[in-house]
Amino acid sequence: MRKRAPRRRRSPQWTRWCVGLGAVLLVGAGGSLVAVQATLAAATSAVTQQNLLGSVKTTATHKTITGAKNILLVGIDARPNAAATLGTRSDSIIIMHISADHSQAYMVSIPRDSYVPIPAYNNGKVSWGGGKNKINSAFFFGSRGLAGADALSHGFELLTETVKQLTGITPDAGAIIDFTGFRNVVNVLGKVCMYVDEDTTSIHIGHDKNGKTAAPYVINPDGTLKSKIKGVTANFYAKGNHCFTPVEALDFVRQRDLLANKDFDYGRQRHQQQFLKAILQQAVKDGLDSPTKLPGLLSAFGKSMTVDSGDISLPDWVFAMKAIRPDDLVTIKTNDGKFNPQTVPGIGSVELLSSTSLQLMKAVKDDKVGEFIQSFPTWAAAA
Repeated sequence: MRKRAPRRRRSPQWTRWCVGLGAVLLVGAGGSLVAVQATLAAATSAVTQQNLLGSVKTTATHKTITGAKNILLVGIDARPNAAATLGTRSDSIIIMHISADHSQAYMVSIPRDSYVPIPAYNNGKVSWGGGKNKINSAFFFGSRGLAGADALSHGFELLTETVKQLTGITPDAGAIIDFTGFRNVVNVLGKVCMYVDEDTTSIHIGHDKNGKTAAPYVINPDGTLKSKIKGVTANFYAKGNHCFTPVEALDFVRQRDLLANKDFDYGRQRHQQQFLKAILQQAVKDGLDSPTKLPGLLSAFGKSMTVDSGDISLPDWVFAMKAIRPDDLVTIKTNDGKFNPQTVPGIGSVELLSSTSLQLMKAVKDDKVGEFIQSFPTWAAAA
């Protein structure tokens, strides 16, 4: 494969698109399109456009916004220099499905430990020969040996090829969400309020006997839990309604090891879905109608996302989806939120997608998600 040079361009339209994967829903919900247009210039420099889908683009010669659409959202937990040294793994993988009539949106998460075939790939620096592995390794194998925009482009492209091979879905657009960057979004909003559906103990943030912030656990290089640090009390988020500070919000969505329901990655993917929805709801409530917050909100969204619109004009994306409100987002659990584990020599514990999960992916491809939910109502997660 010939190495692609990422195409980068900044424009006011990209502000609309960033808000479109998050706040495009807000535009229709808040009735604040005029306010958004009036402040686009303030956010322009913060928004990055990049070729993420690469060769995995729809082949239609004349692309339109009509009909059902699928957007691949990839969450990363950015760590300094990771892409330049070891490669970057995707922390969450979400397919956002927009129904053909553009009245309903669904978020379907693919567990990061799903054991799937990953196609062979050459990013120009390091080759991957192909084979089965955890799906989050696709981003890793695509980004190895690269840094910055190159790492993101090639990691995303191989992940997109993997998702297409697994599900038959060719994404119409894509975006990388930096959950660390979303802390800035919460900074602008001041807080994000959501329902915590299970007791959650942090392995990253706590306080010592003097009340000073301290790490409560020793973490292995791969991000897994190693041991408790004596004298440090971990942050604890009890089941119930919470209004998170920026630090708490980022901490909460990273947790999987000590979840009360022992649902680990399923719990984290559900919490990340709920967090994204809560961000949109909070932005509608406290952001779009605030002339003091709106410029900073758009800028923060822009800095936390890298997007590829799939060659559809961004104003078309905005106006086609303007009727979708944050409350219209339905989050869906794969495997009904239940583990289907297997141990693979040389890889470790992996997750197997059930036949019903693959049926869900086919429903996404065929724009029959509503029918699937009617047949499997428990798969729709609580808001």
